[in-house]
Amino acid sequence: MNTKKYCAVLVGLGLVTLSACGSGSDGSSGSGSDKTVTLVSHDSWAVSKSVLKDFEKQSGYTVKVLKDGDAGQAVNKAILTKDNPQGDVFFGVDNTLLSRALDNGLFQSYDAKGSATVKPAYRVDGAKHRVTPIDTGDICVNYDKAYFSKHKLTPPTSFADLVKPEYKNLLVTENAATSSPGLGFLLGSAAQYGDDGWQAYWKKLQANGVKVVDGWEQAYDQEFSGSAGGKKAGGDRPLVVSYASSPPAEVIYADPKPTTAPTGVSYGTCFRQTEYAGLLSNARNTKGGKAFIDFLLTKEFQQDMPLNMFVYPVIEGAQVPQEFVEYGRQAPDPETMAPAKIAANRDQWVKSWTSLVLK
Repeated sequence: MNTKKYCAVLVGLGLVTLSACGSGSDGSSGSGSDKTVTLVSHDSWAVSKSVLKDFEKQSGYTVKVLKDGDAGQAVNKAILTKDNPQGDVFFGVDNTLLSRALDNGLFQSYDAKGSATVKPAYRVDGAKHRVTPIDTGDICVNYDKAYFSKHKLTPPTSFADLVKPEYKNLLVTENAATSSPGLGFLLGSAAQYGDDGWQAYWKKLQANGVKVVDGWEQAYDQEFSGSAGGKKAGGDRPLVVSYASSPPAEVIYADPKPTTAPTGVSYGTCFRQTEYAGLLSNARNTKGGKAFIDFLLTKEFQQDMPLNMFVYPVIEGAQVPQEFVEYGRQAPDPETMAPAKIAANRDQWVKSWTSLVLK
């Protein structure tokens, strides 16, 4: 890897400071420096430069960020390198993949300062404290408002609606074996229809023309007919598995900004996702890693997340931006599933789903 080029890209995106790509104050660089904290994450990690600088100024640590693809890819790589980890802290393992990380000993125990402020619904792992909840969001079917208005068709509101004839060949989703939202949508259907019913449901979806692609970018930016980052997408599918926070993103990134979001959310199709951070086993800078995890639970960071990663805070008292209130909201009654049940069934469900849907 061209380290200088890699760091230049990160700096250009505002994800790390210039000092994070150079030498620490003791003349060393990388996670081997006791003045450098290395964060390993998925590609969606983002934070305001001013907020990150506040942490660096107050703590004395410099933050280095290593992005490792989507969540599934990043978790798998972290597991493979756990004996000689790339960094000190991992952010971005969610409840769909949590058991895989814990079962493979990816994290060491740390009870973060501020953990008592995390809402009880998001706490996991009991007294072991191997992971700290950081954010939450909802995986949901989104719809293209213009399409449904043009065709005088009511958007679907539930899982059951998606198999109705009027929605034939309209839905695109992601591969449950390769994509976090794809897996979340599968788990949502399993929570809705149970261990014995979800496969029958997917047979109906398949008969109704559901399209499956590898990942979220392809589904949303290429296959979806709605707006993508403020620009008209080139696809022909007006239904896509995405997030409840996608409509606010469509408003914020559009130029000029519309008065209403061009996309909507089918709230009866949502599955709640929670992301965690953990101190990596064999981390070189455990003290710095602990300080960084503490920072992730501060109100400053929690309130900075929504407009950077389009997720919701997990601590009591954190406020969300007006755009989230106005153009999108959390699902009022999303599907959920206990981590233990996900752990017991995920791999077999994905295997069965693959045989059923991708054969």
